[in-house]
Amino acid sequence: MASPPIYTLLPFVAMLLAIAVCPLWVPHWWESNRNKLIASAVLGLPVLALYGVRHPATLAHTAQDYVSFIILLAGLYVISGGIWLRGDLVATPATNTGFLALGALLASFIGTTGASMLLIRALLQTNRERTRVKHTVVFFIFVVSNIGGMLTPLGDPPLFLGYLAGVPFAWTFSLWRHWGLMLVVLLGAYFVHDSIAFSREPLAAIRRDRARVEPLRIDGMPNGVWLAGVVLAVAFLGAPWREAVIVVLAAVSVKTTPTAVRRANGFSAGPMVEVAVLFAGIFLTMIPALELLRLRGGELGVREPWQFFWASGSLSSFLDNAPTYLTFLALAQGLRLQADIVGVPAAILTAISVGAVAMGANTYIGNAPNFMVKAIAEEAGVKMPSFFGYMAYSGAILIPLFVLVTLLFFR
Repeated sequence: MASPPIYTLLPFVAMLLAIAVCPLWVPHWWESNRNKLIASAVLGLPVLALYGVRHPATLAHTAQDYVSFIILLAGLYVISGGIWLRGDLVATPATNTGFLALGALLASFIGTTGASMLLIRALLQTNRERTRVKHTVVFFIFVVSNIGGMLTPLGDPPLFLGYLAGVPFAWTFSLWRHWGLMLVVLLGAYFVHDSIAFSREPLAAIRRDRARVEPLRIDGMPNGVWLAGVVLAVAFLGAPWREAVIVVLAAVSVKTTPTAVRRANGFSAGPMVEVAVLFAGIFLTMIPALELLRLRGGELGVREPWQFFWASGSLSSFLDNAPTYLTFLALAQGLRLQADIVGVPAAILTAISVGAVAMGANTYIGNAPNFMVKAIAEEAGVKMPSFFGYMAYSGAILIPLFVLVTLLFFR
């Protein structure tokens, strides 16, 4: 297959710019999911027409990936939205850091989406009396929605695709050093940051926070069983049975969970609709970008582990990290180096895995839970950073961390 012309990347670039710029230039217009759908449709139609005529098989494969992607996210979103962590703890730096640490542990076993949806509302509830909250949500995205999901194939979609491609299930546990280092640094940095923010809180806010303490209680516990069912379906079933089971479990959750629980949880379809609409445009417009990477990736001169770490990670920041992972896995296999696992040296497979998972935290679109957490926080009244504002956080905090990871593990 001939590589697509460079101009076919324009819809993807425009899609990224729309996500970055529209909330700043036309914020009220962009608030509507209908208008987001219009933007995705207008930018996606040229790619849809091109590949529908010339490469229908590629388009069909992308559509299948998108449907599986959305069903999994929607299933986790619906089921975890039926679990209500009821109560209000004192929002001290230690409490908030504990939330992040718990989320990091859960993320590898119920997925970054499941852990994010399970904990973000409880964290926001605990911090509702505080005036400085957005940094907590940003670190939550770093830790729970991305890096925490590095230890098992269930944690993040790229690792699951690697498992399906032949990477042993237990191999990802070998990433514990990278996972542990990044989490220790991030949790420590967050604790210091939140301690400074806490010291600047108005005295009235601190008094309100301490006066409204309630112990945490869990309502909707049967949803924990349905959540485990989703994890097992992802681990052991293939399409279309996997998706069918997830849909059934989500339907059972909706049917059996009291409406009062979801209402108290602040559950709404809005964040999931926003993700579905925006990622429809992203999945469509990124097809030529991924094709160019697959067909001409060898021209990048990527051969060393550190190069794979930064190349896969950088592209995972803007492309969906699951297909990016597979693309660099194929690129590594094509180099025909002395292989340890699925035709790839273990050091290079480690670099691709860590880069794809960790650097998905660099932007709001690097991993689907990022956008979902942002949308839920904004619904709760938290003024989140803009697209570029968030990147200022990730650039200042994550990029130096990734340089450290490179020096320690990928030289």
